[in-house]
Amino acid sequence: MASEEQMSAIKAAKVLMVGAGGIGCELLKTLALSGFQNIHIVDMDTIEVSNLNRQFLFRQSHVGQSKAKVAREAVLKFRPGIKIEPYHANVKDPNFGVDFFKEFNVVLNGLDNLDARRHVNRLCLAAGVPLVESGTTGFLGQVTVHVKGKTECYECQPKPAPKSYPVCTITSTPSKFVHCIVWAKDLLFAKLFGDKNQANDLNVRSNDASSSSENVEDVFERREGEDIEQYGKRIYDHVFGYNIEVALSNEETWKNRNKPRPIRIKDVLSSEETEQNGNGDRNSKTSDPSSVSAMTLLGLKNPQELWSLKENTLVFLEALKLFFSERPKDVGNLSFDKDDQLAVEFVTAAANIRASSFGIPLHSLFESKGIAGNIVHAVATTNAIIAGLIVIEAIKVLQNDVKNYRMTYCLEHPSKKMLLMPIEPFEPNKSCYVCSETPLTLEINTHSAKLRDFVDKIVKAKLGMNLPLIMNGAALLYEVGDDLDEKMVKNYAANLDKVLCELRPPVNGGTIITVEDLQQELTCNINIKHREEFDEEKDPDGMVLSGWTPVLASENKNKTTHDNGASSSTASQTAPLDANEDDDLEILPTGGAIPPGKKRKSCDTNPNPERKVEELDDDGDGFVVLDGNSDGSKKQRVQ
Repeated sequence: MASEEQMSAIKAAKVLMVGAGGIGCELLKTLALSGFQNIHIVDMDTIEVSNLNRQFLFRQSHVGQSKAKVAREAVLKFRPGIKIEPYHANVKDPNFGVDFFKEFNVVLNGLDNLDARRHVNRLCLAAGVPLVESGTTGFLGQVTVHVKGKTECYECQPKPAPKSYPVCTITSTPSKFVHCIVWAKDLLFAKLFGDKNQANDLNVRSNDASSSSENVEDVFERREGEDIEQYGKRIYDHVFGYNIEVALSNEETWKNRNKPRPIRIKDVLSSEETEQNGNGDRNSKTSDPSSVSAMTLLGLKNPQELWSLKENTLVFLEALKLFFSERPKDVGNLSFDKDDQLAVEFVTAAANIRASSFGIPLHSLFESKGIAGNIVHAVATTNAIIAGLIVIEAIKVLQNDVKNYRMTYCLEHPSKKMLLMPIEPFEPNKSCYVCSETPLTLEINTHSAKLRDFVDKIVKAKLGMNLPLIMNGAALLYEVGDDLDEKMVKNYAANLDKVLCELRPPVNGGTIITVEDLQQELTCNINIKHREEFDEEKDPDGMVLSGWTPVLASENKNKTTHDNGASSSTASQTAPLDANEDDDLEILPTGGAIPPGKKRKSCDTNPNPERKVEELDDDGDGFVVLDGNSDGSKKQRVQ
C-alpha cells in the first residue's frame, strides 16, 4: 500500500511514456491502476496481428490503428477519471524537443531500438528530466534509472555497434546461415523486387569479361518474350549456378575453405520441373497482397518444418512467380518486410538454397523469419514484471529517493529462489561523450574517405545524431534544416561528395571536428587521426571511433560495501548488456554489467553478488538480447 506521501507524488506527477508495445501496454495499465492521473504516450507504430498475443490492450479489430490511441481508449474503460494524452508520432520529430520534455516529472521508456533510446536519453539530459529505461526478451528483463549528475546516463557505457559483414563474405564466402539471409534479403530480394537503380553487390564475376557472353547488368531484366516461369529458372541458374562457378574459378579463395557446390534447376527438379508438390488452388486470390503464399499453393503447411532442397527450389520459383503475377504493382518498389508472407517465403527459400550450396545447415521458415525480421520472441509475464518495476522506480524518482534507486534484473533461472536481482546504479562515466562532453578520436583515411562517409557512418550511425551540424573551427562544413536557402543546400550537398582533405578548410590528421545536434542540444568534439589502411574484416566501415570507454579501474580504487557492511565483489570481465547484434537485431537499456575494474554496491536482497552477466547468456552464443517491444530487438554481446 502506497503511503500518503507517495500517493501525493503520484497524483501530482506528469508522466511521459515512450512506446506503447509489449512493455508499454503493461506499463500504461500499471500506471493507471497505481493512481497516476496525467499520462502522455508517444508511439509511432500501428497495431499488427503479431502484437496481439502479448499486447493485451489490443484486439483483432484494432489491427492497423494507432497503438497510442487504442491503448488510451482501452485503459479509460476501466480508469475513466484520468488524463491520457496519446501522440501517434515519432519521438524524434521536432515537436518533441527539449521544451516538450521539460513539461514532465519523469520519462519512462518502453522502446525497441537503440536509436530512439539514445535520442530520448539526450533530450532527458538536456531537459534535466529523470529517465527510467527498460527492456525484456523472453524471461530476461531489466529496469535502469538515469538521473543527470547522480547516475550514469543511458550512453555512459558504449553500445556495441550493429554487426556488419564485408561484401566479400556475403557475396562470395558465407560461413553462417545469417550470411545467407543477408544475401537473400538485402541483395537478391532487393535486386529482383526493389529499386532497380540502387547499387547492389549481388553479382560475383571473374575478372575475365570473356568468361561469359551474358551481360551481368541485364541478367535481372526479363527478356522479350520470356514468361515468368522461364525468367525464374534463368535467375535461379544464374545466382545459384553460374555465380558459384565464377567464384570457384578463384582457386586462391578456396585453399583453406570448403568449396561450394553450384546448383542448377535441372540438378534439383530433373523431370519433375512442373511438379507443384501439392494440390493447392493455384488460382486462389486474396484481397490482402501481404498474405499471398507460395507455401499454401505448394501444400507446405508447417512453418517450423525444414524444407528439402527441392521444396526450397519450388518455393523460390513459386514466390517469384506470384510477385510478378499477383503483385505486379509492388515490383520495383519493395523492401523486405517481416510481415509480408511471400517476402519471408522467398528469402527463406533463397537463403536455404545458398546455404545448401555452401554446406551450411538449413533453417525452417519460422527460424529464417526470426533472423531476417530481427524478431525476439516475448513473454507477456516478463513484460508485466518489468512494467511493475518501472513504476516502482518512477515513484522513487518522484520522491527524489536517490539512496534507494535500483537497476533491477529479471532472471530466467532464479538464484536462491530469487527472481529479481537489484543493484545500485552506476555513477556517471567521466569518459562519456554524451553527458560529460569528452572528446572522441576517429581514425580515418582523410585522403580517400568522403564527408558523406563521415556523416552516414559516424555522425548518424554511431553517434545517433538526427540533425547534425559539422564544423571545422569556425567554418561550417555541413548542416541539416528546413531554414536553409537553396545556395546553402547546394554547397553542403557538394561538400558531402568531397574527400575530407579536399574540404575548405581541409580535414586532416590533427583536425578537431565539432559536431552538434541542436534538437538534442548535444555537442561533441572529434579528434581526427589519419590512417592509411584498415582490416576489412575487423573494420568494414574503413574507420574506427574511440575514446568512448568505460571508467578505468584506477578511478575506483576504494572498495565499496553493501548496506550491511559486507564487501562487494568485482565482476571484472563483464560488459554493458546493451546494443546490437548480428544483422539488425537491436536493443536494450544500459547497465547489464559492471565495467572492467569497476565495483558495484548491491542491495541486501541481491541473491548472488558475484553473479556475472555471462550467466544470462543462456544459449551460449555470446549474446544477450533485451528489447522494449520485444518484436524488433537486437542482441547484446556479453564480453
